Amino acid sequence: MTTAPSAKFPNLRPAEPQGSDLLAAERARASFNPYDLSVFMYGEEWIGRFNRILEILENDPAMDKSKRYYSGRDDRFSHALWSARRMVELQREHKWNATDISIADFLLDESGPVCNHSDYHHILSLMNFDAHTFQSLSGTSQFSLHKNMFMPTIMSQGTDEQKAKFLAPAQKYQIIGCYAQTELGHGSNVQGLETTATYIPETDEFDLHSPTLTSSKWWIGGLGKAANHAIVMARLISNGKDYGPHPFVVQIRSLVNHRPLRGVTVGDIGPKFGFNTVDNGFVMFDHLHIPRFNMLARFASIKPNTGEYASPPNAKLSYGTMVFVRANIVMGVRFALARAATVAIRYSAVRQQFVDAANPKKHGSRVVETPVLDYTMQQYRVFPVMAQAYACYFTGKEMFRLYNDNQKQMGAGDFSLLADLHATSSGLKSLTTTMAVSAIEDCRRACGGHGYSLFSGLASFYQDYLPNATWEGDNYILTQQTARYLLKTFRNLVAGKSVLQNPTVSYLTTYLQNPTATCPATTPTDFLNPELQLSAFAHRAAHLVAQTVDQLDRQGRTWNSMLVEVNRVSRAHCQLVLVQNFLAALQSDSDLRTPERAPLKNVLTTQAQLYALHTMETELAEFLTCGYLSPAQTQMLKSQTLDLLAAVRPDAVALVDAFGLPDYYLNSALGRQDGKVYEAMTHMAEQEPLNHSDVVAGYEECIRPLVWAGKKIEGATVEVVKERQAKLVFLESTHYARLSLFVLCICMRPEKQVHLHLDL
Repeated sequence: MTTAPSAKFPNLRPAEPQGSDLLAAERARASFNPYDLSVFMYGEEWIGRFNRILEILENDPAMDKSKRYYSGRDDRFSHALWSARRMVELQREHKWNATDISIADFLLDESGPVCNHSDYHHILSLMNFDAHTFQSLSGTSQFSLHKNMFMPTIMSQGTDEQKAKFLAPAQKYQIIGCYAQTELGHGSNVQGLETTATYIPETDEFDLHSPTLTSSKWWIGGLGKAANHAIVMARLISNGKDYGPHPFVVQIRSLVNHRPLRGVTVGDIGPKFGFNTVDNGFVMFDHLHIPRFNMLARFASIKPNTGEYASPPNAKLSYGTMVFVRANIVMGVRFALARAATVAIRYSAVRQQFVDAANPKKHGSRVVETPVLDYTMQQYRVFPVMAQAYACYFTGKEMFRLYNDNQKQMGAGDFSLLADLHATSSGLKSLTTTMAVSAIEDCRRACGGHGYSLFSGLASFYQDYLPNATWEGDNYILTQQTARYLLKTFRNLVAGKSVLQNPTVSYLTTYLQNPTATCPATTPTDFLNPELQLSAFAHRAAHLVAQTVDQLDRQGRTWNSMLVEVNRVSRAHCQLVLVQNFLAALQSDSDLRTPERAPLKNVLTTQAQLYALHTMETELAEFLTCGYLSPAQTQMLKSQTLDLLAAVRPDAVALVDAFGLPDYYLNSALGRQDGKVYEAMTHMAEQEPLNHSDVVAGYEECIRPLVWAGKKIEGATVEVVKERQAKLVFLESTHYARLSLFVLCICMRPEKQVHLHLDL
């Protein structure tokens, strides 16, 4: 039951000018229509669908977000279960398709029961989904893991008979599953998993067992309390031979009373840094027997009675889906960056601090404080985040195109695109998610003290986004995949071996032809030249590759001793890819060539330039040490970067508006579309449960004794004896009458028994 707040703010307006007026003025000065940019990125049909689903969720009590910031884990978990059930009902009521479901999951933005991505992208990498199917799997709402991993794994790796037994009831939510791969002792090293599934030919069963404490499945989303089935990755052992991890469908809990089955120890792993509406769980097996039928057998199987193992097909096919998954991650980073930038930029346009003496602002005839967004330092902190978001949009789009081309070629037996695409996608996942984690925190801090409030919408968002740097491959480990490919390609070029032509080979070849090339810039504006930008990024990346090969091959350095350089190689390569894709899209996208789209192209070009130059400035040491830039040119670069901030300033609010992130999704007092920041902050403070009573629980036991201790009352001193007891120490005997009155006053509160010990 919700009680009305006792602490209510008076009906006053914030000081002028109003936040709504400030944002209206920002939008009026923009050089383009943000809706046109939204249509360019999403399409009108998708926007219409998005808005229809948004209206449904905003008006459904189960999807209400207003209590999120005040609720403890138990309440949040219970509400998440309710939302999960209601989401399934809405899908059925409105006959939502795959795209509709992904939009609803995105908008709800609740990491709830049966939802965790620690193994999500790994299992998708083992599947062959097309883009349409994947869209139905995206999102972070309740039952996502059941939808995103349990059912798709059965769909892609199960036989027709297994689909009939497991998939059909799962689609009706008659069984609810999760995906159990990660263990207490092993995460990234999947081949090191310890859980075993030993085939017993006499009974045609598998003995599922957890032989060590570290073999306990851990971090399994949905397993803690909600799921009754799991796909368990366990080491397949048959006839004494270990065939490595394979998937098994395992019932965890009873379908009658939801209690764990015999031989199963299962529970929740406890509170986490974020994602605390997710029941991440652990499970251990004590020689649990399951039928041989439960091993998903579309690609690999065990023959009955003999235990003979049938091998899977070409493993390279799985790499194509890894590319698709990681392209989706890059697109997801776009939204994470856009969300952080939207809150920080809108709030910075409303928040006013100090008066800029050189350029004072006026409201009417009165000088007012300067919007924080007008300060160059604030622009330097938040504008590059917005540019990063647009860069990730264009790279994600290009990755999808390459994925589709690669799938067609692999279908015809041509794997020529795969190596470069897989290596780049690995590095991009690492770079972009690391970039997003840093950007969210930078934007939160750019919101000043209010950024520390949950009402900002950024604090809890940071907590929940942070795991992206770890799941789907730890970000530092993934860079090794990228670097290995780059080093191998460079060695082949140096050795004169035949290599397939692609953008990576092109920039490495250019470097080998002129390893001492230098930057031709003579003025700051020269750095706006796209060819100069591409040459700078390419030379720096190739130089790092060449230096790493030299240290490994000629100087005898070990791989382990070079891991820091390996990370830098991957980072440089992927920053080049982001710049390359951004600039190429602006040149080649037919939608941007029409005269009516000229304002969009202009504003996006400025974003591309800001991303490129700000990244160069951030990585300035490497551009200097590779010899491409001179010290004098670095000053030109810095000057031009600051000029770009000024160019972006008039369009800043419109650029974040174009991402189309509604208030329902942002759940932020600071990032409100209408600019009513202070009204929202005070209203949300009123909803704090502590403000629903005038006197806090515990006052009588903890505060009152301290306040009254030693207090003099008409010549007597109150001394606390123990809880709820006190004594009066009289200084003069003439105060008996006043004592009687004092005792009478205390006894008027019979619910608090106060014993007075008189020391006469």
